[in-house]
Amino acid sequence: MAKKKTRKTKSIITGHLEKISAKVFTDYSKVITDMIKGHQGIYALYKKDRLYYVGLASNLKNRIKHHLVDRHKGQWTHFSLYIVRKTDHIKEIESMILRIAYPKGNAVKGKLSSKDLRPLLKKKIKSEWNKQFRDLLGKAPATKKKTVKKKTAKKKNTKLKTAKPLKGLFPNGKRIYATYKGTDYKAWVFRSGTVKFDGQLYDTPSAAGRAVIGRTPNGWAFWKFKDKNGNLVKLTTLRK
Repeated sequence: MAKKKTRKTKSIITGHLEKISAKVFTDYSKVITDMIKGHQGIYALYKKDRLYYVGLASNLKNRIKHHLVDRHKGQWTHFSLYIVRKTDHIKEIESMILRIAYPKGNAVKGKLSSKDLRPLLKKKIKSEWNKQFRDLLGKAPATKKKTVKKKTAKKKNTKLKTAKPLKGLFPNGKRIYATYKGTDYKAWVFRSGTVKFDGQLYDTPSAAGRAVIGRTPNGWAFWKFKDKNGNLVKLTTLRK
């Protein structure tokens, strides 16, 4: 009887380059263009051996070359790229890498659409712990319950105020900045801590960041402000 041939699964990654010098785009532009022009996939930028940034691109050659002149200029020396056969899962692959590595140059952490299994794990561990506890100690003897009248305390009808983490950090108000997918954004922080972006008011920098990208980022890392020397620094420096 003839053996049934095993169907070979197609690889998601069809080609890759790793730890290539950025100089290839200037010294051997035609060579790199002929190799990767029109290909889509995931790329990573490195400052020598340290991972700096991870991104996705429908045209790897144009996107990586653009980072030589945009806000990432001077922040990386080498790059790696991975050509993905289909675009269906590129975003998920990028998000997974961002959640694992969380590179310095990425302002937003990757978001997964998959189910978070932590609540299920917690439930199963708790169930197993209760089972082991019963096996060790057995059932407690029955005791007569005493009826105790509970005094009902009057609840104060206090209105909870929404916390504004930036309150008081900029007594004279401050302009803050963010860049997302090559586009620059500006917002204003009032003395009260309220953030105004695109005509709307937000209580936190993360909420204002959500208005930019459609999901909630770490607002302290997403937004920047100019320090006394005119340099753009992340809001996280205010927490030190």
